[in-house]
Amino acid sequence: MNNVSPLKNIRVVLTQPSHPGNIGAAARAMKTMGLDALYLVNPRKFPHADADARASGALDVLQNARICTTLADAIGDCVLAVATSSRQRELRHEMMSARQAASAMIESAAAHPVALVFGNETSGLSSEEAGLCNLWAYVPANPEYASLNLAAAVQIFAYELRMAAVDAVHSPAPEFDAATNEQVEQVYRHFEETMIATGFLDPANPKRLLPRLRRMLARARLESDEVNILRGFLKTVRKPPTQ
Repeated sequence: MNNVSPLKNIRVVLTQPSHPGNIGAAARAMKTMGLDALYLVNPRKFPHADADARASGALDVLQNARICTTLADAIGDCVLAVATSSRQRELRHEMMSARQAASAMIESAAAHPVALVFGNETSGLSSEEAGLCNLWAYVPANPEYASLNLAAAVQIFAYELRMAAVDAVHSPAPEFDAATNEQVEQVYRHFEETMIATGFLDPANPKRLLPRLRRMLARARLESDEVNILRGFLKTVRKPPTQ
């Protein structure tokens, strides 16, 4: 995989896009910067003639787009998922500018699949959707008018990714495999089940425990072996002691 451009390991995920024209324009924005993996989560209208028209010469990106029913399905095998968001959230993950996030993505994409996630044109990403990602990124736009069209946002991030790929210095492959998003989600669910079973978490009154747990796991950037350690320990917590 070291001979593959990191851009080939980057997928753009559009979550519940409303307007097919924006899908086509996003595909065009991607192709101009060397990105070709498009994932669509529950698009309202796709395939569609408006998408084809706005894609111009990027019809191949549309034709190869993968349709997913959930965001978890779209990013499950990724070791890094970046949520694009300009919203201020009380319990937010690590926040980076588009340029900083692009560098982090290119580094991870040298050996593993990574995802760049965009929300619906009107409402953006929900807190639950954003929580599935490892970090959040924003475009440092005019604070008095920071609204960006979906395709324009994709173009800005795609440009930053290409520039980061051009500037990247080759580094040796990591010694240990990074955990995928799906593996981290399994750890999260295992913690949740164990905390309920032990009485540490009251599901009727969880307060902020679960969002904090999710944020902690995202910040940790776990390795596969570390996932196995945590899940092995959690199994012993719920296992009856031997006589």
